[in-house]
Amino acid sequence: MTISSRLFAALFAGAISTTNLVAIAPARGTTAITPTTTAVAATQVKYGTINVDELNIAYREAGDPKNPKLVLLHGWPSSSHQYRDLIVALAPRFHVIAPDYQGFGNSDRPDPATYHYSFEAISVTMEKFLAAKGFDHYGLFMQDYGGPVGFRIIGRNPRALDWMIIQNTNAYESGLTPAWDAFRKALWVNRSAETEAPLAAFNTHDGIKGVYLAGAAHPELISQDAWESDDGFMRKPNGLRLNLDLFYDYRTNVELYPQWQKFLRDHQPKTLIFWGEHDPFFTPEGGESYLMDLPKAEMHRLNAGHFATEDNLPYIADHIVTFYDKNVKPRK
Repeated sequence: MTISSRLFAALFAGAISTTNLVAIAPARGTTAITPTTTAVAATQVKYGTINVDELNIAYREAGDPKNPKLVLLHGWPSSSHQYRDLIVALAPRFHVIAPDYQGFGNSDRPDPATYHYSFEAISVTMEKFLAAKGFDHYGLFMQDYGGPVGFRIIGRNPRALDWMIIQNTNAYESGLTPAWDAFRKALWVNRSAETEAPLAAFNTHDGIKGVYLAGAAHPELISQDAWESDDGFMRKPNGLRLNLDLFYDYRTNVELYPQWQKFLRDHQPKTLIFWGEHDPFFTPEGGESYLMDLPKAEMHRLNAGHFATEDNLPYIADHIVTFYDKNVKPRK
């Protein structure tokens, strides 16, 4: 045993001994002091996991369960960590929940060799997750991958949707920037090691960091914890493999765009749109296209990039509350 190890062992043994003495025999003439257990405020963020489809799904949750429910669906390559600050901002008014998809964040990560990663599979698991958590109707915030997941969920169960918030998630081909050429003209045509190789760069540390900073008007407000967290999860076993599987499966989302557009036209959900105009993946035209099918939607064009909540948080949070109070909140 090294000197440092012996020192730690001695200190640990001393702490245990002292603790036991205090607990068993308080000093004569003194009163035993009970430490304070603080109350947990409804607005504090709670962390948990729940088993769905034999997978442990991690989530963040805050707010009074009696308040209107709001679901936050994250994008690539993030997790519920993406909404760490937005949850706090919205918790006084909403019962907010943000899950990690399977393969992302702190949720289980089944081996892609035996588990088929697809947006359909994620949407089915997330739908069951919401049911298990008692979210039978809710507002839905969708960003990036959150759109393909969310549109599938509400397409199967339109009655669950009370209102919708869209932030740089695509449902129109006009919204795809040239960054998608390597997907559309190569990977989706012929998946191979050669067509995957250029896309693997998106999943590197610098690639992920670049997505957070690209187009941001206030890069000084974007915490490096965001991309370091995503990169850490990406480096876990099978991180790259499952993300390349989803890159390939993204083609199924584009095929469903006409169905999602029809859903919007037919149901006219009350919709609030925040669109980062300098997103490297989704064009400003992609945001404008929603207004063709949702002419009453409220649109906010932001001098921002892909992850607009990172450096536009107060603006987004305030307008979510205002929009709800004006357009969604039941009238007495």
